[in-house]
Amino acid sequence: MNTLIETKDLTRILREAVPVALVRDVSLSIGEREFVAVTGPSGSGKSSLLYLLGLLDRPTDGTVTIRGRDTALMDEDERAAMRLVNIGFVFQFHFLLPEFTARENVEIPMRKLRHLGRNEMRQRASDLLAALGLADHLDKRPDQLSGGQRQRVAVARALANDPPLILADEPTGSLDSQSSEQVFMILEKLVREQGKTVIAVTHDLEMASRMDRRLHLIDGRLTMGAATGDFRSTHEP
Repeated sequence: MNTLIETKDLTRILREAVPVALVRDVSLSIGEREFVAVTGPSGSGKSSLLYLLGLLDRPTDGTVTIRGRDTALMDEDERAAMRLVNIGFVFQFHFLLPEFTARENVEIPMRKLRHLGRNEMRQRASDLLAALGLADHLDKRPDQLSGGQRQRVAVARALANDPPLILADEPTGSLDSQSSEQVFMILEKLVREQGKTVIAVTHDLEMASRMDRRLHLIDGRLTMGAATGDFRSTHEP
């Protein structure tokens, strides 16, 4: 299995009156086509780790390497370009632009990348939404969609530029059980059928147990990092 993303001694410290370590000395390697859960109690650094992996935050120390490229010395433009091509994000509260339709929201990353013409972007956005069961909702704004539908739009947006890596921060955290299962199945399908790597922060241990690996954080430190089968009987503190 080829390595897609790797960290070494990754650390993020908030420089306040009393310094706070959000992530401490995390070293890990995640390959292509892996479905990875990130678990841990509240405040353990799960989202902080995801933001470092996604180049949304800079580490205090350590490195993040994506597709063999060390991002430590990249300037902000280079980091933005790396994100745009290689990483798709799905957040708990979707962050769709309320004034745009579902299709227009999905087109946003493509417009930034500028690899496709207007009609091609429109068609790709339509195709992605249709594949997620939203063919009849292309021209609806977020406030006209259910929570589960909005999250599926967010998944389509994350896939707009066909990135190899999808980072999801509590993607089912604000959804009911039926919608949560739908979103989980979509993420799993991205791995099994499209060859994506998905790293998802989740508080749902049953869901985490169905993924390939579980990375467990406590106080910013990685305490578990192998196959989920080894951790099915564990519980959050």
